[in-house]
Amino acid sequence: MQDEDDNSAHPPRNSRIFATKSVDVLDCESTKEQAPKLCGYLNKLVGKGPLKGFKTRWFVYDPRKCYLYYFKTPQDALPLGYIEIADACFTYDVEAEEGQFEIRTAGKEFLLKAPNKQVMQYWLQQLQQKRWEFSNTRGCGNRDSWCSPSTLYPHTGLVAKDADAVLLDQPNESMESVRSDFTVEADANGLVGLQTARNSATLNFSLKQWSTELRNSMSHLRPSRGGENRRSIFYTASNEEWEMIDPPTKDTPEHKPPTESPRRENPSHFQRHSLGSAFTFDFRNPSRIRRPFHMGSGKSSRSAETSPVEFNGSKALELQLRLQNQQEELRRMQEEQTHLQEELSSQKELVRLLQQTLRSSQCERWPSGSSVPGEVDAAAVLAERDGQIQALCGHMERLALEKESLQQELKGLKVKVGEINDQLGMLMETIQAKDEVIMKLSQESQEGNAELPECSSPTARERQELDNLRDSLHGYKSQNNFLNKEILELTVLRRNAEAREKALEVKYTALEAKLCQVESKYLVLLQEVKTPVCSLSEQGPAHEVISRLLEDALEVESSDQQEHTVFKPHAVSEYDVYGFKTVPEEDDEEEKLVAKVRALDLKSLSLTDQEVSVGVKWENYLSGTMNRELIRSPELKSLMRSGVPHVHRSKVWSWCVNFHVKKIRESQPADYYENLLCMARDKPNPASKQIELDLLRTLPNNKHYASPSAEGIQKLRNVLLAFSWRNPDIGYCQGLNRLAAIALLYLEQEEAFWCLIAIVEVFMPRDYYTKTLLGSQVDQRVFKDLMNEKLPRLHAHFEQYKVDFSLITFNWFLVVFVDNVVSDILFKIWDSFLYEGPKIIFRFALALFKCKEEEFLKLQDAMAIFKYLRYFTRTILDARKLMNMAFVDMNPFPLRQIQNRRTFHLEKVRLELTELEAIRQTFLRERETTQDGRTLISDDDEDN
Repeated sequence: MQDEDDNSAHPPRNSRIFATKSVDVLDCESTKEQAPKLCGYLNKLVGKGPLKGFKTRWFVYDPRKCYLYYFKTPQDALPLGYIEIADACFTYDVEAEEGQFEIRTAGKEFLLKAPNKQVMQYWLQQLQQKRWEFSNTRGCGNRDSWCSPSTLYPHTGLVAKDADAVLLDQPNESMESVRSDFTVEADANGLVGLQTARNSATLNFSLKQWSTELRNSMSHLRPSRGGENRRSIFYTASNEEWEMIDPPTKDTPEHKPPTESPRRENPSHFQRHSLGSAFTFDFRNPSRIRRPFHMGSGKSSRSAETSPVEFNGSKALELQLRLQNQQEELRRMQEEQTHLQEELSSQKELVRLLQQTLRSSQCERWPSGSSVPGEVDAAAVLAERDGQIQALCGHMERLALEKESLQQELKGLKVKVGEINDQLGMLMETIQAKDEVIMKLSQESQEGNAELPECSSPTARERQELDNLRDSLHGYKSQNNFLNKEILELTVLRRNAEAREKALEVKYTALEAKLCQVESKYLVLLQEVKTPVCSLSEQGPAHEVISRLLEDALEVESSDQQEHTVFKPHAVSEYDVYGFKTVPEEDDEEEKLVAKVRALDLKSLSLTDQEVSVGVKWENYLSGTMNRELIRSPELKSLMRSGVPHVHRSKVWSWCVNFHVKKIRESQPADYYENLLCMARDKPNPASKQIELDLLRTLPNNKHYASPSAEGIQKLRNVLLAFSWRNPDIGYCQGLNRLAAIALLYLEQEEAFWCLIAIVEVFMPRDYYTKTLLGSQVDQRVFKDLMNEKLPRLHAHFEQYKVDFSLITFNWFLVVFVDNVVSDILFKIWDSFLYEGPKIIFRFALALFKCKEEEFLKLQDAMAIFKYLRYFTRTILDARKLMNMAFVDMNPFPLRQIQNRRTFHLEKVRLELTELEAIRQTFLRERETTQDGRTLISDDDEDN
């Protein structure tokens, strides 16, 4: 669940802290949205027994609940688990592995490991700071009954300003100075923050969390999630180079030996090939050591790590290389000798074939009766052939000589190789003897050092030990400061918990005393009511008792009371959480009593198990969306229909509005709203006068719009003026002010402006808020058809007594039930309305009539029915029952049916409006004609 702002998406690359000081609580609340998000990779110890080991997890801190969630990858939708930080303690061991620390909370121990010590200290200090900030605001103000870690107030909108009125305990300055003294400088080195999510994810798989990981893997394949999330789990972004160190098979064509080679080649060429054949790495670039990658089951060649030559000095390595070069040259010369022998045999065969050919040609061309010129030609040919034979014989002799020289050279090389082998063996024996002497001398030196006293001048080994001791001392000092700070904070947390416990005990005692008083007054009231009253004159004592009980019952918690929160046993406040006044300021005691009873019923309904269950479902759903935005789904639709909790409504409404106006908003510049406000300030607007008249009449019973100096008035003025400039054909219509006012309770100015655009331009049909209100009239006829279909008995009852209920329901549709139902039901209707659209208005309008159908059927008078129509929605308090009727009893409810009926009635209403316009024009012409022919007479003339 990510309650993050725009700035959290771009955290600083080098998050560096020096002294983690807690600021004032109110300042902390106001700047919480600007703080960078605490998230990053850590290794977590998982598994049991032989499968126990560290696996990399993505950790994200949730400031709403003070939880540290951990995911397999940053793209996962569902967390593998969480760690409660609010009541946790942190520790680490200097002698343990670098970066390893431990979190203990709620009887559980979590062993985590950071990449290095600096990152570990950064995480620990940040977690300490988050715990400290959360503890300072913990227990202050009202809280949801189902979610104690979450504060009641949303992050944006006018209702968020109510959090400023809560009296919070200011942090002790001396405590802050002590905490800052114990704080050690820590640097994240860019390894903490959202930028680390771009690093390659590790391939970890946990059998314990296999179901969650499977769902996360499937969520990556959704088409709406983007390209990055659809990568395979086997994807890696590392740029490491791999090299095969296993020899390839004989069938590999790239490594077949050449069939022909030149007679003489560069000796460096032989050296390069000889090095490649005996070692698995390249001596020419030792700084670039490639990562080995074994293939197949072939026998791997020896690497430099396993070669014994590495331990025998540079001279032995030189001899080994020379020996290998000689062997390679010997092998090459043997190949050349074989090649020359094959060439010699082929030449001999060629000579033999030529001789046979010569003899056969002589027999054929010189018969017994040949002429003398023929004999001369034959002699010339024979002479030519003899020359060729002599040349071939000479070539054969040269080849034979070359063969002999090569054989002699080969013998010399064999002798040289034998000598080198002998030298190598002698050197190996010498090195082995030296190693034995060195080992023996080392043992004697260690024994002598143990017996001899310490020398005055430190050796290199002693200096190294001294440096290690200094590092250990620095580590223990850091650990000591951290543990001192941890003990200090845990002591303060324990004292705060004890103070909260005592405050709750006092509150419990006060409530118990209040309950006893209520029961006592109730019994007195029953006793007085039981006593019969004969006449009004005999009502003295009983009437006084009842009046006093009513006065006590009508007391509410006022804003000017300076008592502490826990000493206020009043169940009803002056204003509800939305800013609406709970008890009206009227002189009629009966109206006040009914309003207070209604407020008590609403509060009791908000504490039911069903409301608790809905809150828990929302918490679980939003915790699974910390790494991604909300997406439309059946699960989210079901949650929206059950109502959004007060603390999450700002975020959910903002997402709904942005989803519906995304295309419209992208087509406009980023400062579109500011430009409209500038235009409204610079140019006169025809709608501005009517807007000013309606500002204080918008929601007079809400404290955010009750006076001209209220904060909501200026915001409402800006939103309505900006909208009037965007839609000149509408300008301003009565009803838009209430829509914008409700949106401003949970959204900022610009978001409320786009919310108004979503309602007028996306949800509602055209001409819904124009001068003719054509779309509104069409919807009333569609609603009458639905009433006849879904509630035929009630519709027939209204028709029987000629009651036009559209006079009441017209305003429902125009302002989406604002000021028509109690506030708790109103905002639950708006939750579904902003997600699904105008179909919700039809559903809840039918559900309201369905809820009071039997009461309407009991009324047998048109005036009584119409009077009950005006206020019956205020008597409906059970939102769960109403939503069940709207979303279950009214099914099926296809949107296509509503659209078809809108199209049908639209033509009829247009035709009627055209006829009315024609009648109006005719009337105007007739009135002008009548006025021209009429003579005006003064009063004096009439008297005369």
